[in-house]
Amino acid sequence: MLLTLRQLKVFEAVARNGSFTRAAEELHLTQPAVSMQVKQLEGSAGLPLFEQLGKKIYLTQAGQEMYHYCRNIAQQLDEVDRVMAEMKGVQRGRLAIAVASTANYFAPRLLATFSQQYSKATISLDVTNREGLLAHLDANDIDLVIMGQPPEGLDLVAEPFTENPLVVIAAPNHPLVKIERIPLERLQQETFLVREQGSGTRTAMERFFAEKKVLLSTGMEMSSNEAIKQAVQAGLGLGLVSVHTLELELETRRLTILDVESFPILRHWYVVHRQGKRLSPVAQLFKDFVIKEARGLLQISE
Repeated sequence: MLLTLRQLKVFEAVARNGSFTRAAEELHLTQPAVSMQVKQLEGSAGLPLFEQLGKKIYLTQAGQEMYHYCRNIAQQLDEVDRVMAEMKGVQRGRLAIAVASTANYFAPRLLATFSQQYSKATISLDVTNREGLLAHLDANDIDLVIMGQPPEGLDLVAEPFTENPLVVIAAPNHPLVKIERIPLERLQQETFLVREQGSGTRTAMERFFAEKKVLLSTGMEMSSNEAIKQAVQAGLGLGLVSVHTLELELETRRLTILDVESFPILRHWYVVHRQGKRLSPVAQLFKDFVIKEARGLLQISE
């Protein structure tokens, strides 16, 4: 089968966008040029790669197989690009990082310190939820991920670099603020503001209280730590968050950490990548930097 990288690139753009028009705009080509490249690729394959139903196009079974191999080829070409960049030295390397939304409270501090040492390295940062991080790892389209407890059963390398204590927070005028060693059972009388289903914090919270046989009353479900902190400040309930998200609120005394028995829940932050992934020199340096230096940089929040 004779095909060209140009044909594969055009096909991948059409398949990813689900549109010849959007692919043409992305590639700065005319729509007829995009259609011609796809038609030539279909001719080489001897099978249709797309089918049109109404105004929408869909991948055929052959198209799905072609798209799978296109992604693999693109990743291999990216690796060639990285290897070539490596030969120019670490200073000019590219680093792609994805971090959990909770980790974004300290990730910029890590990146800023790292960038001072490697100022010519190009760094991209994606802040996303746990689902987004797992999608990055599944696609293998990023160098490193910083997240809480990685899922079991996946082919990953995960190394802890610092503790991630989860604490119960309240508004400063909450009645429980003055109580020492609050029994877990007492929390059953309070309303908790919680993160969305699937978040690492929500999962850890539910597992902890289930093990302690404590049934909590949950109020609003929120998609960010900022929303939870603001709602707690407003007196809408208690929250459970990473201590690393509280530096400003504790300094300004807008929130208080409650003294609850068996707390904090001690978890860890991990730097994660796919098993067998070939890290570029700059990615390896950043991984080593996080493992060796992050704890000291984050000491103020612990």
